Amino acid sequence: MPALNDKRNLYDYISGYVDGEGCFSISFSRRAKFLVGWETKPSFSVSQNEDRSEILYRMQKTFKCGFLRRDFSDKTLKFEVRSLDDLLEEVIPHFETYPLLSSKQKDFILFKKVCNLMRKGEHRKANGLSKIVALAFQMNPGGKRRYTRDQILDVLR
Repeated sequence: MPALNDKRNLYDYISGYVDGEGCFSISFSRRAKFLVGWETKPSFSVSQNEDRSEILYRMQKTFKCGFLRRDFSDKTLKFEVRSLDDLLEEVIPHFETYPLLSSKQKDFILFKKVCNLMRKGEHRKANGLSKIVALAFQMNPGGKRRYTRDQILDVLR
């Protein structure tokens, strides 16, 4: 295995690891106090069994952001980045330079579009949130969602 002290090797390794164990997701929470009635939450996460979690600590150090938390549902440790600024300034640029090689790249591209729309404040407008919902529901087709697309859009109508 190449030495991970070499930054190029480390960055390529992280992208490969995320290709297998990572997730880019957009979730929505009902928030009556928000103008559009919904909170939009982008998240990048990577999980691993706790006894093999060294790479998660390395990722946190490399990205200079995020946090680690236990996921009791599957007994793993997760490295997660939820801050929009950190996603835009640290995570997204990494995967632009060191792209994913699997079909997860499609989720990354959609994720990046959503984050850029949020940077412009589009998640605070009904029309913008509709665009974000359309993009988000193209991502992670096998994933679990608390609300359906129609439930979210019905609140906007």
